[in-house]
Amino acid sequence: MDTIFAIGIVIAAIVIIILLAFVGKFFSLWLQALFSKANVSIFQLIGMRLRKVPPQVIVEARILSCKAGLPVDTNLLEAHYLSRGNVLRVIQALIAANKANIKLDFKEAAAIDLAGRNVLEAVQMSVNPKVITTPKVSAVALDGIQLHAVTRITVRASIQKLVGGAGEETVIARVGEGIVSSIGSAQSHKEVLENPNMISKKVLASGLDAGTAFEILSIDIADVDVGQNIGAILETDRAEADKKIAQAKAEERRAMAYAAEQEMKAKVMEMKAKLVEAEAQIPMAMATALRDGKLGVMDYYNMKNIEADTQMRKEIGSAPEAK
Repeated sequence: MDTIFAIGIVIAAIVIIILLAFVGKFFSLWLQALFSKANVSIFQLIGMRLRKVPPQVIVEARILSCKAGLPVDTNLLEAHYLSRGNVLRVIQALIAANKANIKLDFKEAAAIDLAGRNVLEAVQMSVNPKVITTPKVSAVALDGIQLHAVTRITVRASIQKLVGGAGEETVIARVGEGIVSSIGSAQSHKEVLENPNMISKKVLASGLDAGTAFEILSIDIADVDVGQNIGAILETDRAEADKKIAQAKAEERRAMAYAAEQEMKAKVMEMKAKLVEAEAQIPMAMATALRDGKLGVMDYYNMKNIEADTQMRKEIGSAPEAK
């Protein structure tokens, strides 16, 4: 009986030691929260550990919010952490917004953070506007001269539009589109070089920040360079294309003429062949005529005399005149 009692005492002592060691891990955090008037109990800390939430992060965020006069409930902080949010950054954003007199509550800040945006940077950008330098944008004026423009956009974050609003890439793309439109509508590139401010005025008047998370404060033209004479290049390419088309048509006509010539030669050769064939049949026809009595001997000699006379006249006519 005494042995069982001793074993029970030992087991109870071990359990107490384990509980004290477990509680001791959270004692410093509990004591820190207590003296900071953050009101985080030991049982809440144990529950955080069981829910796999780091108590150190939650306690620090709770103390930070209480000291700033913006106390946030522990359950809200835990829920935001479990949603894979950045708890400390959200609390820092709330404090920065409060100091800058910007309306922002925990729910909005948590939504912005969970949307993938840096809520603290957004608050800082609302206080201190950010300057975005666009890449070089190329456009062609109506006179065919190409211009390269670089702009600097001063933007201020709009807290209310951060969730669902377009980002910096959209602003840069819209400004680039406005630059191309402004330069493309100019009658001459000299107008743009003389008054580059016309680009910024036209772009600002287009309301390019609609639907974005930013408010465009100003657009400044940092640099404008003259590029190629695109109009001349296009005219040269067009002339070269017309030349190739004309050459192709001329080659087509030459080929057709050559084909017609070959066809004519073939016809001439065919006619010559028929003539030779006909001439070859003349002696046979004459022999038949002599045999049948249709042609007399004297007629044959008269025909030969005529042929000889004709041949002599040809030779006399083709002989060169004597000097």
